[in-house]
Amino acid sequence: MRQTKPAGESAEYLAARQELRLAEIDLMRHREKVAAQRRALPPGPPVDDYVFIEGPADLGAGDTPVREVALSGLFTAPDRPLIVYHLMYGKLQTDPCPMCTLWIDGFNGISHHIAQNADFVIAAAADPPVLRQHARDRGWHRLRLLSCGDSTFKYDLGSEDQDGGQDSTVSVFTRDGDGAIRHFYSAHPRVADDLDERGIDLLAPVWHLLDLTPHGRGDWFPSLDY
Repeated sequence: MRQTKPAGESAEYLAARQELRLAEIDLMRHREKVAAQRRALPPGPPVDDYVFIEGPADLGAGDTPVREVALSGLFTAPDRPLIVYHLMYGKLQTDPCPMCTLWIDGFNGISHHIAQNADFVIAAAADPPVLRQHARDRGWHRLRLLSCGDSTFKYDLGSEDQDGGQDSTVSVFTRDGDGAIRHFYSAHPRVADDLDERGIDLLAPVWHLLDLTPHGRGDWFPSLDY
């Protein structure tokens, strides 16, 4: 397909744009290489069959009793990976994290696409009633929401410290033919001292759209109030 471009571009602009285009191609090729390296990870360590607390599927279902569900019960079919997003809400995080909320707003819109290939849930330290209320406030109607209850799930996966401080994390699990659950991969926002809040950017398009603009993302931070 022929690429169109605005008329009147200066030679300086065209040269800089070509240099940028080649850099973008190199970046995409490197991303593909990293993704292949991730897929080739050897089997991860087995993990406990953690127990979560789940509210009703209908987020507006009043006082419908909650139930317990095990990590193994979140896999809906053989050979399907399980993706868990750790929402920063609960314990020391007394209000829902605006950044996590931005992420999950997007997940709510695409979860039915994810479901064609993987199981996907949201896990938080918050109790089911407040977790469900936040979901209702945000219009999340396609997501499976879990409270970690008294389990050490978030602490063991590095999204909670000993004092109950929360961090956002995404984790992937697999299940062997004998039923053993394995941790395949986790990513956290902080990947290096000079790369804070960048580690899971690929999960949300907001940052990438802002990066296309002259001002970039700057120091903008999402809010629960707009």
